[in-house]
Amino acid sequence: MPMIDVYATAGTFADPHALAATLADTLKVIEQVPDIPMFRKNTAAFVHELAEGALSNVDGDSDYVRVQVLTNAGALDRPKQLAVVEQFTAIVAEAAGDPTLAERTWVLLTEAVEGGWGLAGHANTNEELVAAARAQIAALQAGN
Repeated sequence: MPMIDVYATAGTFADPHALAATLADTLKVIEQVPDIPMFRKNTAAFVHELAEGALSNVDGDSDYVRVQVLTNAGALDRPKQLAVVEQFTAIVAEAAGDPTLAERTWVLLTEAVEGGWGLAGHANTNEELVAAARAQIAALQAGN
């Protein structure tokens, strides 16, 4: 159940909500998690619109986008890491209507420490997350 944060100057994206939904869905697909409410409801993206001049590189350029992806520990193996960075960069550039933005999009992949993934007020370990997902799958199957 990753969290995605996108930071860009206000006005970079015509439809920030659509960008957030696309990124969340893309990451859920890349992670290859079951399509259950637990993952659909808890995989989310936040688009943070910054004031003009609120970001800069060393040269003073401010036409960059930063995307930070936080997952539970071990969620992304190397092929998934490569897929996230490649696909998110393309999605961001497309959402901005600026193919050159791909060269100025930073994607950071981070992991919560074991036990540091909080849902419903509980700090979950990876084992607890897996157990919760399995329980939800079993409950959904029993209800069919």
